[in-house]
Amino acid sequence: MTAFLNNISRYFSLMRMPSIHIEVTDVIEVIILSFLVYTVLLWIKNTRAWTLMKGIMVLCFFVALIYIFEMDTLIFLVEKGVNIAIIAAVIIFQPELRRALERIGEKDFFSGFLSGVSGDITERCSDETVREIERAALEMAAVKTGALIVLEQNETLTEYERTGITLNALVSAPLLINIFEHNTPLHDGAVLIKGDTILSATCYLPLSENKTLDKSLGTRHRAGVGISEVTDSLTVIVSEETGKISVARRGVLKKGLSQEALREQLVLWQNKSVAGRKRTDRDGLIRKVSSILKKGAGQDEEK
Repeated sequence: MTAFLNNISRYFSLMRMPSIHIEVTDVIEVIILSFLVYTVLLWIKNTRAWTLMKGIMVLCFFVALIYIFEMDTLIFLVEKGVNIAIIAAVIIFQPELRRALERIGEKDFFSGFLSGVSGDITERCSDETVREIERAALEMAAVKTGALIVLEQNETLTEYERTGITLNALVSAPLLINIFEHNTPLHDGAVLIKGDTILSATCYLPLSENKTLDKSLGTRHRAGVGISEVTDSLTVIVSEETGKISVARRGVLKKGLSQEALREQLVLWQNKSVAGRKRTDRDGLIRKVSSILKKGAGQDEEK
């Protein structure tokens, strides 16, 4: 019996499990992979890719059956068609892929690395501008004058600004009301505002393809939601049919806002640009310090 137990003990000692060493890099790798998988799944769920993904899952099911039953001819066709399918998927999902990459670039943890490459950042608008936009929206809503006002935040609207007529005018309620007045040359389209300046009018915006939106919404509301889906801008919409004020942000439309709710959204937009302003000031300070150091180095070389 003792010999038997010794043999078992010797057997288990030979089959000893290898020791597991977990490094910091292993933990970081798991976190990165989890984040990437979560981001991809979230992107698929929130875009048109979800419907196509279900079709791809059905195809994968049939491909699995092909391999299980060893259908050689179909296996050959599947293996040869994989590369073509990958290229086709990139072409089909091009708009969604571009939007997903843009959203990843907007994450706060990249701000420290890309702050110097972010381009022009919207300056914070004044309290007077907020009051003028609020006043214009309320007065146009009272007389059911349709309006579409896009407020730029940190992402530039240059692409859409070029589709309209340049104004570069100070924001004021009378000017906004006059622009959207019926039968005037500038009333059709959107007005783009950056800081305290009206950049341009009669601008064309991308229409939202979100199928969950109310079918009764017209082109003006779909354009307002559409621009909020592709940029971080805030869009103020005044309905020509009902006179109600709506606000679109990040693809979400809030309808029938009161004066207090509208002011809250405008103040939120105003404050969101503070971080961008601080980044701009910090970059300017870094450039000044760098310039001083270079001058000092040049004087030392001369000596």
